Amino acid sequence: MNSKHPLLLFSLLTPMSNLKLLPILFLLLLAAILAEAQEFTYQGFHPSGAGNNPNLTLNGVTELRPDGILRLTNETSRLIGHAFYPSPLRLLTSSGKAVSFSTSFAFAIVPEYPKLGGHGLAFVAAPDPRLPGALPSQYLGLLSAADNGNATNHVFAVEFDTVQDFEFGDINDNHVGVDLNSLASNASASAAPVNLKSGDTVVAWVDYDGDARVLNVSISSTGEKPATPIVSFRVDLGKVLLDEMYVGFSSSTGLLASSHYLMGWSFRLGSSGGNNGAPPLDLKSLPSLPRPKQDGNRNSTTKILAATFSAFVGLVLLVAGGAYAAHRYKHRDVVEAWELDYGPHRFNYSELRRATRGFRDRDHLLGVGGFGKVYRAVLPSSGETVAVKRVSHGSRQGLREFVAEIASIGRLRHRNLVQLQGWCRRRADLLLVYDYMPNGSLDAHLFLDKSTSDADNDKQKQQLTWAVRWQVLRDVASALLYLHEGWDRVVLHRDVKASNVLLDAGMRARLGDFGLAKLHERGANPSTTRVVGTLGYLAPELTRTGKATPAADVFAFGALALEVVAGRRPIEPRAPPEELVLAEWAWERYAAGEVDAVVDKRLAGGGEEYDAGEVAAAVKVGLLCSHPVPAARPTMREVVRFLDEPGEVPEPPPPPPAPPACSGEVGFDDFVHSYPSSSFEPVVGGGGGGAGGMSYETGVSSVATFPYSPLSMRSSHVSV
Repeated sequence: MNSKHPLLLFSLLTPMSNLKLLPILFLLLLAAILAEAQEFTYQGFHPSGAGNNPNLTLNGVTELRPDGILRLTNETSRLIGHAFYPSPLRLLTSSGKAVSFSTSFAFAIVPEYPKLGGHGLAFVAAPDPRLPGALPSQYLGLLSAADNGNATNHVFAVEFDTVQDFEFGDINDNHVGVDLNSLASNASASAAPVNLKSGDTVVAWVDYDGDARVLNVSISSTGEKPATPIVSFRVDLGKVLLDEMYVGFSSSTGLLASSHYLMGWSFRLGSSGGNNGAPPLDLKSLPSLPRPKQDGNRNSTTKILAATFSAFVGLVLLVAGGAYAAHRYKHRDVVEAWELDYGPHRFNYSELRRATRGFRDRDHLLGVGGFGKVYRAVLPSSGETVAVKRVSHGSRQGLREFVAEIASIGRLRHRNLVQLQGWCRRRADLLLVYDYMPNGSLDAHLFLDKSTSDADNDKQKQQLTWAVRWQVLRDVASALLYLHEGWDRVVLHRDVKASNVLLDAGMRARLGDFGLAKLHERGANPSTTRVVGTLGYLAPELTRTGKATPAADVFAFGALALEVVAGRRPIEPRAPPEELVLAEWAWERYAAGEVDAVVDKRLAGGGEEYDAGEVAAAVKVGLLCSHPVPAARPTMREVVRFLDEPGEVPEPPPPPPAPPACSGEVGFDDFVHSYPSSSFEPVVGGGGGGAGGMSYETGVSSVATFPYSPLSMRSSHVSV
């Protein structure tokens, strides 16, 4: 027992000489005992004359209900409710030490919206039961923004909060916290498994041991005090409390409101927890918890709003579903009858779109031609890199060329042909999937691009040695031989040129782009009503007959052979007049015995060795194939033999003299000298495939930028 206890003082002051002081000492002793062991209990809060007199100090919107429940707040935003024991309690001894106390209370929090809290309530000890200046919402009616955290507040509270406020560092929206002069809790813990905002009755115990200076907080939804407190916090309340303090409860609402109820409260001063705790509450005798009354109008309004919202959501989903179905229908893969006749794999449109990242020009575009664009793509299913040709929407012949390419190259198999892996048709989108050729097209190596860096041009020059060029000619000749004679039908490529020759990783050549290919049965008389191709590679007889024959492909190969040797285009507008047409200039050099003059200066003047015999053979093959008379040209089988045996190439016959120009007539040579390359086709009036009554569309076209796409730009009309 403490030496300053009043009983010890009484024993020291009881000699007979001090009997006059005995009444005074007895009164002091009685006051001290009452101060240390003061207690009260509210088994429900009933008005005067109906059981226990609550005798509480109420502030704010707090009200006493007839059923004995104390309602601190209602479902109104930004309100404060206070309920305090009317008399102050002496919570400090004369030496400034906090007195032990214990309290127990039953409460319930009923949010306006069950899953959302509306702030909580707190057990509080404060110097003034009015808590002047206190704010609602996150301040719980305890403090204000101005005095939050001030040591002069002398406010101690245990909060039961249902809102996580990040301003004060709350741990969650269902927690218990110990607050000392501030709403930022000095100690806190989750209330789980108890749900404070469930609307169920919760019993809480707050015990402070003044000797051990330990504060314990416990909660339960069953009414039985747990063996282990939810919060155990070592704190000297003597540094926070004043000599006399009011104890009670405070609560508030914010934008979201809750009703806070107290059903019972007991308090004992002078205990230290354990068996000497606050008087127990008889839960069975406490008033039952009322559930929030359902306002008929509000309930009806809620139902109407819920039904309206549900209908709106349903309508939105219906519209979205209809739009999605329309989109799927519009972009569906339509299988037409002709598509069933062709064997190459048909790709899914969405797969090719993903493989090209939505056909992005910046990262995946390989080249642009008259029929559209070519993209590099990585198939998501296999990870293989392929080339995807997307036929342009504005191409007048796109579908026809698309079908021709599927019908021809899709069933061809040769090591020197670009393999068509598959195809796809989505309404106006016509897509062809080819093997990817990492070294690009032959023309990109033959003709250095001024926009390309010197390092890249040097690399291309080093790659395109004479041995590579010679092998390119042999590979292309082998591919054309297969097309003309190696399959069950004759395939006319009709667009042999450097930009349609692709180079694989080993610099081996493959002939590509069959968008202009024609098929006919062996022995049949090939006829066509269209003349298509690129100027410089077009056989002259096509302008008269309009008939594509194997000899026309041979003529184009001759232009390609001279192009590979000379490193220049078949028609070079910027060259001197005598060198404008490569075939004519090469014949003049060959007739003069100056074959070396035809050789690309990058080979002849670059210090690189080349085989003079192979060069001579290539020039002679080029002149033989470029002969204006179709009958004088060799077949592709003979061309392949000549390239296999360079020494066996015969002398090319001289070309016949050019016919005199007729007044008012525009001939082939007149417009072929004007443009580096173009494609043209006849527009036939009245049917028939003859020359009479036929006009041709022709136009300027830039040199092809990528081999997969033939040129098809047209502008002016010329009569032939």
